[in-house]
Amino acid sequence: MFPVIKGAAYALFHTPNILLDHGTTQTVERAKNPNSDYLKALPEHLRSFADCVDYAPNQAYIGNILPKSLEQVAKPWYENSRKGANRFGTRGEIMPEDEFYGVMKLVDSFDLVLIEEKFAIEVKELLAKHPAFAGANLSKLDKTSDEATIARQVEAHVAEPLRLGNRLVGCVRQAHDSDESLSAHIIFENISAMASAVVSVRNLFLKAGLDPRAVDYIIECSEEACGDMNQRGGGNFAKAIGEVVGCVNATGSDTRGFCAAPAHAMVTAAALVKAGVYKNVVVVAGGATAKLGMNGKDHAKKNLPILEDIMGGFAIWVSENDGINPIIRTDVVGRHTIGSGSSPQSVMQAIVTDPLDRNNIKLTEVDLFAVEMQNPEVTVPAGAGDVPLANYKMIAALGVKRGDIERADLNSFVEKHGMPGFAPTQGHVPSGVPVIGLAREAMMKGEIKRAMIIGKGSLFLARMTNLFDGVSFVMEANPGTTKQATGGIDEGEVRKLIAEAMRALAESLSDAK
Repeated sequence: MFPVIKGAAYALFHTPNILLDHGTTQTVERAKNPNSDYLKALPEHLRSFADCVDYAPNQAYIGNILPKSLEQVAKPWYENSRKGANRFGTRGEIMPEDEFYGVMKLVDSFDLVLIEEKFAIEVKELLAKHPAFAGANLSKLDKTSDEATIARQVEAHVAEPLRLGNRLVGCVRQAHDSDESLSAHIIFENISAMASAVVSVRNLFLKAGLDPRAVDYIIECSEEACGDMNQRGGGNFAKAIGEVVGCVNATGSDTRGFCAAPAHAMVTAAALVKAGVYKNVVVVAGGATAKLGMNGKDHAKKNLPILEDIMGGFAIWVSENDGINPIIRTDVVGRHTIGSGSSPQSVMQAIVTDPLDRNNIKLTEVDLFAVEMQNPEVTVPAGAGDVPLANYKMIAALGVKRGDIERADLNSFVEKHGMPGFAPTQGHVPSGVPVIGLAREAMMKGEIKRAMIIGKGSLFLARMTNLFDGVSFVMEANPGTTKQATGGIDEGEVRKLIAEAMRALAESLSDAK
């Protein structure tokens, strides 16, 4: 039986102060040129939380508007977004920085996050009212430190600050005095990734009605790596997240593959469920502090707001076929093999057209393609172009080459089967998975039948190989009765045919006697 997607949740985290202190572009600039004009001008380009919430692509990410509706919003989007938008969406939320710091304290198991008493009281009150934290144990917020202790640790460079503007409200301490893998900087990154994942999973429980105790397996697929100096990246984020959110019956592991990791994780989850190893698998990822303000220099130079002031997260529930929710076609999986070639055309052919060809599906029979959904308002000013549009045009060009569409229909194919980019540039976060939630809902409503989720990764960044990576899978509306690999015959029909054959066999044996 094909497994199904029973829910998807998405979260954004407005973290301008973390951007200043931990975004790699800023930390590298500070180390090389602490008095640079960029660092001096940067605070003037930061957005307020209200501006972040109102921003139309962010509203699309959490499900309050459709990505297609961005085509009707005048550009630049950051100047023409709807005022007074809701921070909570149909599929998730946008969390402010103070609440995020509170969650960082909640996920801390080794007393590495210190928070100041007054701030602790404030944030505990906020999280107590948060719909996704109803009934959560907030007692860790009662353990506080004084401002002087926090300031001394930051000044001694054994802790990374938690700031709200000019206010120091806490810090994240190093976990070892000589292990670089447990330095304050790395611990900060990892706790941030874990906290954003926890918020995403809690939103999944809230939106999809999933009981934490029903989760059997968790796959964490961010771009961070936790471990000590003897096994940097050994893990396990997945079990750490599950412990915090109450998945007492689950185990789990981490999957890494740069931007393609979520697609790998989804295929793995589907395979595990289909094989009957686990019934309910959650695929989850938090955000990356390093990528905050990644293109900030280009944005500030062009007098734009720093739109990379948000971390992203998501959580997706993969489960046994219920005859209702959209299925994952485990027989239509694309993969960029080691021998596929590294040209853009080779990559796209391996992960898009090859799996469709193997299953006699035309490009035009896929209603929606989910590619790298980066927001073009971030990438275009930085010189990287409109990433989703480039991907859609490549798919359309392959369609022309194969004869699926006419050359004159290339642009209309892109319009019909694509959508504007709307996800934050967090590497793994934009890579196909932001579309899963809206595709699932469209299938449940009967608006579309089929979507292809595409993840691509730049493996060469690790300097271990020059290879690219890519994985894809197809979602389809549930036919209502699960079809097996039996030439398209329903499972019920198979049982009926077997019963009839058994009766016929019994009658023939009786006649022979």
